[in-house]
Amino acid sequence: MLDSNFWQDKNNSKIIIKEKKLFEDLIDSYNFSIEKLKDLEDLNQLASEENNDIIKLEILKDIKDLKVSVKKNEIKCFLSDEIDAFDCYIEIHAGAGGTESQDWADMLRRMYLKWSDSKSFKSNLISEHKGEEAGIKSSTIKIEGDYVFGWLKRESGIHRLVRISPFDSGARRHTSFASVWVYPVVDDNINIEITEKDLRVDTYRSSGAGGQHVNTTDSAVRITHLPSKIVVQCQNERSQHKNKETCMNMLRARLYDYETKKKNEKNQNNEAIKSEIGWGHQIRSYVLQPYRLVKDNRTNFESSSPDKVLDGEIDQFLEKSLHKIQ
Repeated sequence: MLDSNFWQDKNNSKIIIKEKKLFEDLIDSYNFSIEKLKDLEDLNQLASEENNDIIKLEILKDIKDLKVSVKKNEIKCFLSDEIDAFDCYIEIHAGAGGTESQDWADMLRRMYLKWSDSKSFKSNLISEHKGEEAGIKSSTIKIEGDYVFGWLKRESGIHRLVRISPFDSGARRHTSFASVWVYPVVDDNINIEITEKDLRVDTYRSSGAGGQHVNTTDSAVRITHLPSKIVVQCQNERSQHKNKETCMNMLRARLYDYETKKKNEKNQNNEAIKSEIGWGHQIRSYVLQPYRLVKDNRTNFESSSPDKVLDGEIDQFLEKSLHKIQ
């Protein structure tokens, strides 16, 4: 029986509905797997009695498919942290290297947006600072969907690209770096104390490619939290008021993430890693030349299809990372 005030708290009810759907999907899939296994056992007995090798081969294929399905459900069971059901922000910053790194940052953003689209999740551009020639210097996107933060939380870190540069007339090989920072969209039930005296609020004009102004009013907002030095900005709305509201929501999320990681010893070096975007700190390498390989340095999982990975096919990397933290 639902509490009479259940639907009044929209944020809490949204999370509970997500959890309910996850549990229902797991139970339905479990029941299906049990029934499928029983059917395969009966079919195998019949094939053995008739000595039918063709049916036995089909059974083996069905068993392999069933194992894959069970494994996926096992991974979903790892999404048990309190905030795994939350939506998330993804903040991407180009490293040193100018146009090369800025183009790489844009490629990473496209990868996550492609992944989001493949899941039918909702994505919004919160802010971006375009490069002078190509790519982006920085960008923040918001992704909404079932257990988005749980899936993407291990993507935070430095991502490294090795390729023949399309911007180098000498066709030389370049190494580029970009940082990815994933943090949860917190709801009103989580109390984050923010005082006005700790904030510096700046307004500016939203800029497009080449520094061109998108509109003629100072609608874009940047907020700096002075004690933590956390900076958030938003320019996707024409209204300064709405952009400031989005900034405050992002700041609450960043502060929650900041305080959570401070309490967690295994994450005590995250801020130091984030501040140095370069060699030796990468969590994943994407090599397009002289060979083709994507390798996660934490799980050692590899893919020889970087084009597919950069087109958003990152599920296997996400699944392996979830296994790693258990």
